[in-house]
Amino acid sequence: MRRLAILMFLGFLTVIADRVTAAPPDSTPTSPEWAVNATIIEACSCPMFCQCYFNTKPAAHGGHDGHGEKHFCQFNNAFKVNTGRYGAVSLEGAKVWVAGDLGDEFSDGEMEWAVLTFDPSVTPEQRTAIQAMLGRLYPVTWKSFTVAPDAAIEWSAGEEVAEARLGGGEIAEVVLERPATAMGSSPMVLSNLKYWGAPRNDGFVLMPSVVEAYHAGDKAFEFEGTNGFLITFDIASSDTSQ
Repeated sequence: MRRLAILMFLGFLTVIADRVTAAPPDSTPTSPEWAVNATIIEACSCPMFCQCYFNTKPAAHGGHDGHGEKHFCQFNNAFKVNTGRYGAVSLEGAKVWVAGDLGDEFSDGEMEWAVLTFDPSVTPEQRTAIQAMLGRLYPVTWKSFTVAPDAAIEWSAGEEVAEARLGGGEIAEVVLERPATAMGSSPMVLSNLKYWGAPRNDGFVLMPSVVEAYHAGDKAFEFEGTNGFLITFDIASSDTSQ
């Protein structure tokens, strides 16, 4: 079983040769120190549990008897910052949404597309900080990366149900439920698995999707009963790049 050698998505992004790349967010001596602890309601098109965390290809979809299959991982990640700072700027409570597709093969570090959306309450200073964090968390190359207009993010995570909606659910939505196969009332947690560039996490709280959908534009998708989880991670500018 191969461990995923590359890390996923965005940050400070520059277009080079028609490709979008993530530049180091703390590349100048004047960049403030930052630290973030955040929880993600995450879901994707892969079966439970997403094989992208163990391989360089997403799950195969469609086709018949192995013919015409396509590999992709179409995802929705809804972030809420629990605690954090960027210099003197507090990040507590900030919410952002990232939707996209990892593509069919990402051993070269290139992903297909991603869209970043901020909740309207996120201040300009917080946006700079969150992009710095995301660049360290998911440093990759994107064939297409866009920042969408602001949209309200509803976010609620519990032990039985976790749900997030972008634009009231008209743009995107994720609803996760605690699996019926869990033993007892405790959360079902997958531990000792790295979450992309974060050096610390509290484990993957497994909760399959009731729905995970992105309704906007020509890349819309919708899935039910696929991979989903909650994860709380911790990352700081002082952490050594992995």
